[in-house]
Amino acid sequence: MKRALGTAVDGVLAALVATLVATVGLYAFSLVEWPAFNSSNVTRALTTLGQVVSAALLGAAIVLYRRGTRAWLARGLTWVGLSGFVTVTLGMPLAATKLYLFGISVDQEFRTEYLTRLTDSAALRDMTYADIPPFYPAGWFWIGGRVGNLLGMDGWEVFKPFAIGFLAVTAVVAYTLWRQLVRADLAVAVSAVTTALVVAYASPEAYSAVIALLIAPAFLLAWGALNRPVTARFVGIDGPRHPIDGDSGPSMPTKAGKGWGWGAVVGTGLFLGLAATFYTLYLGMAAFAVVLMAIVSAFLGIRAEKTWRAAIPVVVRLAVIAVISGLVALTVWLPYLVDALTGTPATSGTALHYLPETGATLPFPMFEFSLLGALTMIGTLWLAVRTATSRRAQALTIGVVAVYLWTLLSMAATVAGTTLLSFRLEAVLIVLLGAAGVFGFIEGSKAIYQAINEPVRFKAAAVVVAAVGALAFAQNIPQVLQTEITVAYQDTDGDGVRADKRPPSAVSYYGDVDKAIGEQLGKPRDETIVLTADTSFLSYYPYFGFQGLTSHYANPLAQFDQRAAAIEDWAELESPDELVAAMDGSEWTAPDAFLFRRGADGYTLRLAEDVYPNDPNVRRYTVTFDESPFEDPRFTVTDIGPFALVTRVS
Repeated sequence: MKRALGTAVDGVLAALVATLVATVGLYAFSLVEWPAFNSSNVTRALTTLGQVVSAALLGAAIVLYRRGTRAWLARGLTWVGLSGFVTVTLGMPLAATKLYLFGISVDQEFRTEYLTRLTDSAALRDMTYADIPPFYPAGWFWIGGRVGNLLGMDGWEVFKPFAIGFLAVTAVVAYTLWRQLVRADLAVAVSAVTTALVVAYASPEAYSAVIALLIAPAFLLAWGALNRPVTARFVGIDGPRHPIDGDSGPSMPTKAGKGWGWGAVVGTGLFLGLAATFYTLYLGMAAFAVVLMAIVSAFLGIRAEKTWRAAIPVVVRLAVIAVISGLVALTVWLPYLVDALTGTPATSGTALHYLPETGATLPFPMFEFSLLGALTMIGTLWLAVRTATSRRAQALTIGVVAVYLWTLLSMAATVAGTTLLSFRLEAVLIVLLGAAGVFGFIEGSKAIYQAINEPVRFKAAAVVVAAVGALAFAQNIPQVLQTEITVAYQDTDGDGVRADKRPPSAVSYYGDVDKAIGEQLGKPRDETIVLTADTSFLSYYPYFGFQGLTSHYANPLAQFDQRAAAIEDWAELESPDELVAAMDGSEWTAPDAFLFRRGADGYTLRLAEDVYPNDPNVRRYTVTFDESPFEDPRFTVTDIGPFALVTRVS
């Protein structure tokens, strides 16, 4: 209990420091009118400079930990170094735009819409549809919404600072957890490397990046919770440390080995609960890995004690983990589950209907000819060599195996007409192998040092190789994210501005559309339903939509296909009376406004349908409404730029 309380206090202090660093850093970046990242190398140079400073702070922390002096200072330097690295690596390249990676394009559109919804109100409501609870986990978006509401910022505007700040906070929290599982200097190194990997390969999906950062130490924690041998090997080549950090070496009995590891059980349950409130796919994969750990632990216990009763403690601990994670998950899932069981029947969801080429093959990052390939190859070799004797390696190996098994299951699921979205787990695989790579590099360097008779300058050479490799990878992260950064500058923001100084898109008319809807309907935005194919309008303003972007992100309770069919039927009607009657007779609340594009034959809407197993998995098609049904006193038609706004007058 004392240790858990100390860890919690450390985590809170670390989070406060990271919040301060991110806030000051992002505010400082905003004070200067920077050139666009995709048209100048100025911000790229400053990004590299900031990364070097952050790396120097982390290096100083490692030196202090190795010397065993000023641990408080080493801890503070680590907090500032990690949070500063995240802030400068993402914040500086995006300094001249108000938008986050990928702007408001592709999947970032619905994510921004969700954040806009929960910034407008703390109530758990669907991102698009009125009167139904959310299906997509609301955790990250709800927290971001409260931050935006507190700061008086719109959802689209708070997205970037919140995403960067929350990732910076998670980086130091992950370090705090690592520090309880491995030696302090190792914790700094592995936290720095996994943070860089997550920023490079997971940061565009900011809410899943949070779970990716925590997943490696969480797996070590889970293995410590589920595998509690009577004799815990924890005195090895690195000296005494926490039992989960045990390597081969003299065995010695320990109370921890005989105990039930309730702190680790609670911690694992809380992590899985957090995953359930942030990102369902990572919950599924992490829970799958934890179950594999339980199976392996039960098998080892039965084999060692020659009785099936050895599996009982493992099953009990797994059940407790499930209960804890389930209770946390209910904080965001309960409204949906209640409605799904008692309300309108849900349609068959299509969220899993996506199979890109990367989902049809097994990922092997260790065979890439790159720094990432080298690190993950070292990690793969370390896991192969050390899994038999290192509990750290055992936990990470089971995690890696879980990713590959999930990928194979996803491929098998295609026979049933669905997938398990395994392509999105590549970032998790990279993080797990990257963490193993850190341990492999350190242990491998030490083994080489001893094998060649301990030359005086070898340690310095190993440090130089590690430092240069880390900096080379770090400074290349903006290049890895170049497409995502470029889109953030090309998209038009909620102020009607393109950060690359080029003419804005039709989004620049959204402000006029919003004003006209307010004047003509006189209703709050969150009581107004708009039918439009320009669904990014809902990303900037918290109106509800009658139809979502695609079925893959639509709430199953919304009955996406039936709504699309109703819209097509409405487009065939020829008189105002027929249209009004059809809208009033709809099983869903009818739209208060239509935001059309003007076409040659009338008002047009581009809709979408699922065409899986094709890739792309979405087909766009256009429906055209004749203008005559809206030529009636019950409707008001307003031309705004390329849009035709139609509001229904009561």
